Amino acid sequence: MASIWQYANPQKFMQSTTAVLPYLAVLTVAALATGLIWGFFFTPDDYKQGSTVKIIYLHVPAALMAINAWFMMLVASLIWFVRRHHVSALAAKAAAPIGMTMTLIALITGALWGQPMWGTYWAWDPRLTTFLILFLFYLGYIALWAAIESPDIAADLTSVLCMVGSVFALLSRYAVNFWNQGLHQGASLSLDKEENVADVFYLPLLVCIAGFVLLFITLVLLRTRTEIRARRLQALIARERMA
Repeated sequence: MASIWQYANPQKFMQSTTAVLPYLAVLTVAALATGLIWGFFFTPDDYKQGSTVKIIYLHVPAALMAINAWFMMLVASLIWFVRRHHVSALAAKAAAPIGMTMTLIALITGALWGQPMWGTYWAWDPRLTTFLILFLFYLGYIALWAAIESPDIAADLTSVLCMVGSVFALLSRYAVNFWNQGLHQGASLSLDKEENVADVFYLPLLVCIAGFVLLFITLVLLRTRTEIRARRLQALIARERMA
């Protein structure tokens, strides 16, 4: 465990991510290009949904990452509370705009899919509603960081907000299971083979999900590095003013 915590040191984090990021970027581009091209251009139309089914290659990965990004922020926030490692707090801050963007993509693509399938762009379905609330929590989290000057106080308050918002992240993941009513279909990916999409859609979908996961990791590392640099710059400016 001691070797893990060494990456909480900003200098060690910067050194290690400098070495890793080029490989992550290449893998991200390869996975996204392969999955999206395969899915959109080399899979057939669904016998019920037609070409509309192909929106799953954006909607499902974005929705998964929207929820898991919040849980990553929760873990980073808990580490901040327990260990007071600044890199963990900055990583949570860095992940928020990415998670918010993933949530927005999921909401928009869901609306585009819902109109031809349900006859409406929006319905107050349990999963859709909790997902919208999750989006609002992302906005509130980002706004809270921006509104507080003290970085440590901002990290403390946003960590509390992250814990509260985790309830809606959990609900948005399992809303279909908690409430039987609602228009939203069940999970596209499941341990139960009968609930999975057909293999012709399933395999490129897995590649797309891998691409979105790699994209999230890459962007979080890049944004965390930016946050560390910004923190260093603020410290230098403060020293200059004191001198």
